[in-house]
Amino acid sequence: MSTGLWVTLSYRDADAGLAWLKAVGFTERAVYRDDADPAVVQHAELAWPEGGGVMLGTHQPRPNWPDQAGTGSAYAVTDDVDGTYAAALAAGGSSLREPADQDYGGRSCVVRDPEGNLWSFGSYRGEG
Repeated sequence: MSTGLWVTLSYRDADAGLAWLKAVGFTERAVYRDDADPAVVQHAELAWPEGGGVMLGTHQPRPNWPDQAGTGSAYAVTDDVDGTYAAALAAGGSSLREPADQDYGGRSCVVRDPEGNLWSFGSYRGEG
């Protein structure tokens, strides 16, 4: 596994989530399915080209965890903000903020994926 930050999300339809994430630029590393029900994704890992990635699975109620899918958010660094934004919309995402240059530096946008998770894509890599 690469170093860096890994976001974890749950999806009602994990296969649709996997397809959307691959459409915006993530690369599938592993998918483990339930032997009794292959439609259930127990664990999946997708890498982001700039490092880190996302782990996800089919939403299943668990004690002390949020009881609904589609409530996460993440920021992914990319040099192609406009291209990633276009790919996200083409794959079924909805725009919350179009790509724009930011006062603090870089360019960014915000998209909601088909399950409601918020994705910010930006060229800003942080201070330091």
